[in-house]
Amino acid sequence: MELSGKVAIVTGANTGLGFETALALYRKGAKVIVACRSEAKGLEAIAKIYSTGDGGKLAYGHLDLSSLSSVKEFTTKIIADEPRLDLLINNAGVMIPPPSKTVDGFEIQMGVNFVGHFALTGHLFALLEGSKDSRVVTLSSIAHRGATIDFDNFKLETPYDPWREYGQSKLADLIFMLELHKRLRAKDCQLASLAAHPGFSKTDLQKNMDREMLNSIELMTAKEGAQPTLVASLSQNAKSGQYWGPDGPNETCGNPALAQIDSAALDETVNAKLWDWAEQATGISFPP
Repeated sequence: MELSGKVAIVTGANTGLGFETALALYRKGAKVIVACRSEAKGLEAIAKIYSTGDGGKLAYGHLDLSSLSSVKEFTTKIIADEPRLDLLINNAGVMIPPPSKTVDGFEIQMGVNFVGHFALTGHLFALLEGSKDSRVVTLSSIAHRGATIDFDNFKLETPYDPWREYGQSKLADLIFMLELHKRLRAKDCQLASLAAHPGFSKTDLQKNMDREMLNSIELMTAKEGAQPTLVASLSQNAKSGQYWGPDGPNETCGNPALAQIDSAALDETVNAKLWDWAEQATGISFPP
């Protein structure tokens, strides 16, 4: 698919899956906004992508998903500068860090992986909806399986369990995709909502993992892990409401295919309650 004239935002595009996603979109001719916290790392990633050869355009955007005010500042600039937005790829994330909170008091994984991206999408909704055939692609994980949404533990109210909190945040991301899809269809919107996961891929996300555990796992490259995201973003066969991942054993590796959505993400009562909570937490309500 040729993307000349199209505009994409990739969060966390300075490294790993986000970098590979931004590179692929650039090579297809898109203008890609590399959205991340560090300007130095963002500009370094842009220079690296430019060095690969011709493509579209690249721009850095300062975005700290752990701060709702930073999300607002970023989106205000995007809306002022860009006449359209064809792709929003909610890629950035944190995994099993030491216990900490966002600027706004949310457990860091829930705050960055879910709350920040919810706010980002909400602020950019009108721009996305006004761009024909636009898509939002949100990154989830195999870790959503068996996770639960604990409405009494979004701000470290209970003793910290890094994997439990990570699973909750990735389940929330998948619920976000599904609930957004449902609400878009109810409002007859053209915007599509999809999700993807990278299986087991080697990225900076694993920096907090036990080395022995990490060495025991066979990992795909970040480029391989980005393929489900790219299919969800670009393929004409990918439709709103779908979840893409690798097709290998337990979806840990392989080629892009439709992925399994755990029953934990299919409780409509919980999904609606989480959406309502997120609207209250961020002060953003969408679609109108």
